[in-house]
Amino acid sequence: MAAMQSSISGAPRAHLAALWVGLLAALPAAARAAPLTVEEAIRAAWSRNEGLRASASSVEAAQAEASRATLSMLPTVSLSAKGVRTDEPMMAFGMKLDQGRIGTADFDPARLNDPGALGGVGAGATVSMPLFMGGRLLAGRRAAGATARAEEATHLRRRDELAAAVVQVYFASQAADEGLRFAEELLAQAAETERFVRQRAGQGLALEADVARAVAFRAQAQADRSTALQRRATARSGLALLAGAEAEGAELVSPIVAPPAAEAAGGAARERPDLAAARLQRDAAEQGVVAARGSLLPGLFAQASAETLRTPDLEEGTSWTSVGVVLRWDLALADGRALKAARARANAAGEALEWRRREAARESDEARRAIEASDQRVRAAEEAVQAAAQARTLREARHRQGLLPLTDVLDAQTALAGARALLLSSRLEARVARARLALALALPIEGITP
Repeated sequence: MAAMQSSISGAPRAHLAALWVGLLAALPAAARAAPLTVEEAIRAAWSRNEGLRASASSVEAAQAEASRATLSMLPTVSLSAKGVRTDEPMMAFGMKLDQGRIGTADFDPARLNDPGALGGVGAGATVSMPLFMGGRLLAGRRAAGATARAEEATHLRRRDELAAAVVQVYFASQAADEGLRFAEELLAQAAETERFVRQRAGQGLALEADVARAVAFRAQAQADRSTALQRRATARSGLALLAGAEAEGAELVSPIVAPPAAEAAGGAARERPDLAAARLQRDAAEQGVVAARGSLLPGLFAQASAETLRTPDLEEGTSWTSVGVVLRWDLALADGRALKAARARANAAGEALEWRRREAARESDEARRAIEASDQRVRAAEEAVQAAAQARTLREARHRQGLLPLTDVLDAQTALAGARALLLSSRLEARVARARLALALALPIEGITP
């Protein structure tokens, strides 16, 4: 019994952790974490992510601005109300005239030159219709429409980028889970190796140097497990940030093994949203040049108005109407600078579009190269894992038979851990590279459409 208690008390914490893992695995399915596929994670991000909702609000604002620009070509109505009291001769005479209260006595020079204070209240309505504005209204409407469509395309690109980001953190979390399992397995093996070497040293069959090596290897395995825990927590928190808090503790059930990369025949299935946005921004900037040029031209308006002016007690007063065409030409030195600025913005938007096209072509080429390289690494890593596992098994057996030194066993365990880490990282890179290729070609990420 004492020997058993000593064995338990000296057992490494990794054994206890493995025991808890086994107990948790035996719990009923209802008590386990809810399963989460990568498609569910992407759709959760699309519906819950605050950044994407903010982007949707920006689209709504841009659409409202486009509607406003369209309505600016329609007639405008101006309403006014006033209350006046004056003894200024001309104003007083005109006020009485507008109120319909002019009599013969009002033409007396003494009264004309020194009228008493008069008061009045009035109201008016004016309808103004632009007939010609140098093309600035039409250009403004086109620019606002192009800006709204550019914002919509930008929103679509943000949605695709969010999906690609979810793919990365989802499978990074899955790789971190697997990496933690490997780290715990390595820690358990290191602890067992340490126990065996200590036992052999107590029997005089192993050197104290071998014990020290086994202790150092076990300590390194513990440190590696702590690193694996930290990586897992970081990946899970990233997944929760994008897809919601429920994703942080979910069971990730989509396999990390990458499917074949699918490309649409002849290139992208649709124009890349970011390229569409850049093109529309260029169109909007070009229409801004037209609008700035139109501001240098006169404006022609048709106007109709109706007004009334009455005495303060509202008992006397008249109403009148007027219809006319008004030509107004507002000139300012700043308008020439505004045209120059508009042309510079149009040039900048054109250059930005060309740069974005070159960048997009490079992104798709890089994604294809990344897929090819990661697939090759996956195949090499699978072969390395198989060979390293066989080597570890053989070396452990021969070491227990006293035919190999401890360093060979530790080297085999280290090689297997490195091969597993390479396999995990390569599979993650292969999966993420496919998402990036789909993003570069404007294809649905993971085949998922809204």
